[in-house]
Amino acid sequence: MSNTLKPQLADAVKAAMRAKDSARLGTLRLLQAAIKQKEVDDRRELSDADITAIIEKQVKQRRESIAAFEQAGRTETAEQEKAEMAVLQEFLPQAATPDEIEAAIAAAIAEVQAQGAGGGAAMGKVMAIVKAALAGRADMSAVSAQVKARL
Repeated sequence: MSNTLKPQLADAVKAAMRAKDSARLGTLRLLQAAIKQKEVDDRRELSDADITAIIEKQVKQRRESIAAFEQAGRTETAEQEKAEMAVLQEFLPQAATPDEIEAAIAAAIAEVQAQGAGGGAAMGKVMAIVKAALAGRADMSAVSAQVKARL
């Protein structure tokens, strides 16, 4: 179980402290707190995959907040959320290209159709395969919309 994200996160916190970058430091500390909370709840050391899932969840929350703030006309708060999201995305794996996403969706649909599934049941099976293939590398809500359009 390789665990390289936690030390990388700790180093980033130290660098933010040295640079006196309070916005970045606050975001990183919130992430560390979420990771620590999950470890305490599960009573185990988290793997990089678990930490990546937590980061994805935090990024998703930021996306939803940005949409809500922009809709309410609170652009300053939305900008702050965008900055936090950028900090969090530094710790996610390299984003998948549109071609990679398209290939993963096509392969998953072919696999599910070979099993004979169709309709709504196929959507769930395809998303499970795609999510495993693109974990942490794509916005799953956008991928879900693409899959729905293809089915």
